[in-house]
Amino acid sequence: MCGIVGAIAKRNVVPVLVEGLKRLEYRGYDSAGIAVLTGDAIRRVRRVGRVAEMENAAAEEGLQGLLGIGHTRWATHGGVTEFNAHPHISFDKIAVVHNGIIENHEEQRQRLKDLGYSFGSQTDTEVIAHLVHHYYQEGRSLFDAVKLATRELTGAYAIGVIALDRPDELVCARMGCPLLVGVGEGENFIASDVSAILSATRRVIFLEEGDIGLLTRDGVTLVDKHDQPVERALHLSDVSLASLELGPYSHFMQKEIHEQPKALSDTIEAILENGFAPALFGQRADSLLPSVEGVKILACGTSYYAGLTARYWIESIAGLPCDVEIASEYRYRDAWANPRHLVVTISQSGETLDTMEALKYAKELGHDKALSICNVRESAIPRASELVFYTRAGAEIGVASTKAFTTQLVSLFALAVTLGKLQGRVDAETEHRYLDDLRHLPGSVQHALNLEPQIKAWAERFAVKNNALFLGRGLHYPIALEGALKLKEISYIHAEAYPAGELKHGPLALVDESMPVVVIAPNDSLLEKVKSNMQEVRARGGELFVFADLDSHFSESEGVHVIRTPRHVGVLSAIVHTIPVQMLAYHVALARGTDVDKPRNLAKSVTVE
Repeated sequence: MCGIVGAIAKRNVVPVLVEGLKRLEYRGYDSAGIAVLTGDAIRRVRRVGRVAEMENAAAEEGLQGLLGIGHTRWATHGGVTEFNAHPHISFDKIAVVHNGIIENHEEQRQRLKDLGYSFGSQTDTEVIAHLVHHYYQEGRSLFDAVKLATRELTGAYAIGVIALDRPDELVCARMGCPLLVGVGEGENFIASDVSAILSATRRVIFLEEGDIGLLTRDGVTLVDKHDQPVERALHLSDVSLASLELGPYSHFMQKEIHEQPKALSDTIEAILENGFAPALFGQRADSLLPSVEGVKILACGTSYYAGLTARYWIESIAGLPCDVEIASEYRYRDAWANPRHLVVTISQSGETLDTMEALKYAKELGHDKALSICNVRESAIPRASELVFYTRAGAEIGVASTKAFTTQLVSLFALAVTLGKLQGRVDAETEHRYLDDLRHLPGSVQHALNLEPQIKAWAERFAVKNNALFLGRGLHYPIALEGALKLKEISYIHAEAYPAGELKHGPLALVDESMPVVVIAPNDSLLEKVKSNMQEVRARGGELFVFADLDSHFSESEGVHVIRTPRHVGVLSAIVHTIPVQMLAYHVALARGTDVDKPRNLAKSVTVE
């Protein structure tokens, strides 16, 4: 969950490193550091806190160099201290930055201590620096020293390595964590994410599992996990710098909430052009999808809630059984596999480690039909899948996912209808109606965004609370879960979500006048049931905050506050009702003064277990 960047050039690379770390700060912001080769020494600057703290320190020291590496940290091993911040240096000769977790670090630490190495940090990363130094001081090249060191490591890593007496070399390696190489003119780069190097180059090479790279100013040499020379495809990134800027917004989360009409339109475009066709999901979909007899969805966090929503669509529209599993749990249990079921993985980044490992486990069990729904092209999970649907949400920087979630829902709806067609359950008239629903969806979302002033007023009442309940039924229960998660993530208010019918089975004991209860109450077949559940809350003194449809028959009263979203949009209602719960969490966080885009203890791309 950390971010790394490195550069070798004929110019001062410090500005490139600092700018790259600012772009990568969403991956971790406990501490930051850079190390550059200055001729006679590796000079390092590290600071606890944000990249800006480290940037100021580097400027004060006049740090410059033609070769360097940088890191922004999300702490795993060891507390948030300057001693634990990267880069880590061994005997003033080798400097390393690392994203991931080395599982056998304790074993390696003891071995290295026996060899005479001492440790100045609590991190697993310092083991890598000393291992590389151990092999390097035996007379091997830096490239070979890194190859030998990585063979000793168990776990996941993306690393960048420089050596004091190798001013023309930057070495990198990848196993289980994202890493790419940026190709420039007379300069080359490494980074966890293309956003880190966009100001320098758009030409990128995505490293595969086990790849090790040697970068000079004039070229890139790669070997694969079998130590064989290999060439990887060169891609031209279509990510724009403008998409990474705040523009007129105060926070990236606010920006990304308001970008949802466009993100949805862009994602829907291919569906409207082609209809609900297997080709939406890749070249092999025509041969793989017709034989699907069920669906298993694997995901984590917000993406898991997207999967829970999809289960309602897949079972009702396609008539196929659908299981949804938390990826981090699935990979560690004795699962039963049906190879005739389609495995669907959902990940915004395409690098979520638990989801990637769950996919590998599913394949080991015999699943040979895998579909990835992802927002980042050429990321690891899509590359490991037979089929892929890329959402077109654009760059999402805020840690709390917003537009990635709603575009995932559109993708999953498209899958449900496509499977429904293949099962003979969706005729031409029904398909046309679903396409029309999608066509009008961005407009309905924009109407929901227009509710912001009313939601902001609610937020002032929420800001003084310490707990909240979210209720929904049917298709909207996962949206209640998502609303509770958003509130927890960025406002630090404890929130839970339940199917509204479960109130009487336990959660009702929590309800009193200090407990705000958010109810998602669309005008669907379960509305009257939801109203009965609301009465249960009011009878116990609970205060209700109801998101209802324009055509629902609700009236405000003491202890009952109502905001009306657009007229009920049928099967896609869950997507529209996502907007107000996102907005509520955002404005509550603002009122409480928390860091909206970088909430404590969290990071955007979860590439550790």
